[in-house]
Amino acid sequence: MTNSNSMTRKLISWLGGATLLVWIAAPTIAAFIFCNNVNESSDDLLQGSAEYREPELIKVLNGKHVDQYNNHLPTYEKYWTYREQVINKYGVVLISEPEEGQQPFPDAPLSNGFWRNADYRVYTEEIQDGVYHQLAEPLDGRRTTIAKGALFVFLPTLVLLPFSLAVWWIVIRRSLRPIEVLRQQIGSRDGGNLSPMDLGDFPAELAPIAASVNRLLDRLRAALEAEREFAANSAHELRTPIAGSIAQMQRLVAELPNGSAKMRARGIEQALSSLGRLVEKVLQLAQAESGVGMADHAIDLVRSVRLEIDDLRKKPQYAGRLHLNVDGCPTLMRKVDVDAFGILLRNLIENALIHGLPTVPTTVSVQTDGTIAIANAGPVVPLPDLEGLTKRFSRGATPAAGSGLGLHIANMVIQRIGGSLELASPARGRNDGFEAIIRIPQ
Repeated sequence: MTNSNSMTRKLISWLGGATLLVWIAAPTIAAFIFCNNVNESSDDLLQGSAEYREPELIKVLNGKHVDQYNNHLPTYEKYWTYREQVINKYGVVLISEPEEGQQPFPDAPLSNGFWRNADYRVYTEEIQDGVYHQLAEPLDGRRTTIAKGALFVFLPTLVLLPFSLAVWWIVIRRSLRPIEVLRQQIGSRDGGNLSPMDLGDFPAELAPIAASVNRLLDRLRAALEAEREFAANSAHELRTPIAGSIAQMQRLVAELPNGSAKMRARGIEQALSSLGRLVEKVLQLAQAESGVGMADHAIDLVRSVRLEIDDLRKKPQYAGRLHLNVDGCPTLMRKVDVDAFGILLRNLIENALIHGLPTVPTTVSVQTDGTIAIANAGPVVPLPDLEGLTKRFSRGATPAAGSGLGLHIANMVIQRIGGSLELASPARGRNDGFEAIIRIPQ
C-alpha cells in the first residue's frame, strides 16, 4: 500500500511516532530523576561531611588539638575530594585545606546553605559568631556519575527502539494483509471476472464484507448472463428470417422492371443488409461480453490473420483492398481463444475497409513482438473523436455506414485477452489515415 491515504502507512506513522515518544520520554524522565537523586544524595553527603568536621574545627579555633587537625586527616583521606575553609565575616581565611592561606572559592556567600558555581558545590554554615565553615565539592564527580547513569539509561533505548519499530511494522503489515488481499480480489472483479471470492482466508472482521460482495457478484452475474442470453438468442433468432428476407428482396429486385418500384426494393434490400450486419455485431458483442479471450493452449495468430483476410477478400466489395505484411514473422504463438481473436481482427479490418479510401489498400502488419497493426488511408480523425471511438455506438464524423459497435467489440475482446488497443490518426509514418495497433503479450 503506497497510497498517501494508506491504513498501513497511517498506523505505522502514528504507532511508530507514539512508540518513539514513549521510548524517548521514559529514559529522559528517568535520567532527570536520576540527576536529581544524585544531586540530593551528594548534597546530603556534603552537608553531613561538613557537620562531621565542625566539632574538630571548633576545637582548632579554640586552641585545642591543633596538631591533631594539622597532621591527621580523617581515616577516609584517600577518598576525600572536598575542599574546605574556615573564614570570618571580614573575609580572612582562618583555616584552609589542603593548604592554609589558600582561598579556593572566594565568591561563595557567607550565609548558611548551599551555593554553586561552574566548578564547585559549596555548603556554608556558621560555626561561631562571625566565623563560617565552607566545604566545597568539585562538580566533575557529579557530572561523571550523571553522564554514566544517563548513558546506561539511554543505551538500551537506542538498541531496543529500532527493534521495537521493526516489530510494530511487521505486526501491522501482517495484520492488515487480509485487507490488502480483499482489496486486490475486489479490484480484480469486473465485467469479465465475476467469480466469487474465497472466504476461507479472511478473518472474522472481514468475512462478512467478502460474503456481501459475493452475494452482490452473484446477483450481478445472474443479471448480466440473462441480458447476454437474451441478446444472443434474439440476434440468433433474427439472423435466419433476415437472411431469408434479403434473399426474397434480391429475387424481387431481379424480377422487377426498371423504375421506382425496383429502386424502392433495392432500398429495402440495403436496409435489410444493414440490419443483418447489426444483428451479427450484436451476436459478436454478446460473445465478447460472455468473457471469451484467453485459452489454455497457444494458437498461431499469423495463420488466423491469413484466414480472416482470405475470407474478406472473397467479398466483392473488399476484393483487391487488403495487403498482408508478415515479413520476418512466419508464426506468432499466443494463448488466445481462436474465436475471440477472429472477432477482434474482423472488426478492426472491417472498420478500416469501411472508412478507408477504396483506392488505397488497407495494410495488415504482423510483428514478432506480438504487435498487429491495421492501417488505412483516409481523412485524419480529430483527437477528441479518437478518444471516444471505443465507446458503444460511437461513430466518427464519416458518411460511411456502420453500427458504431466494431471498435467497442474489439476493445472488449482485447481486454479479455489481456492485451492493449491503440488508435492513431494519422497512421504511423503517414500524413493521413487511421491505424489500430493491438499488442498481445506472451
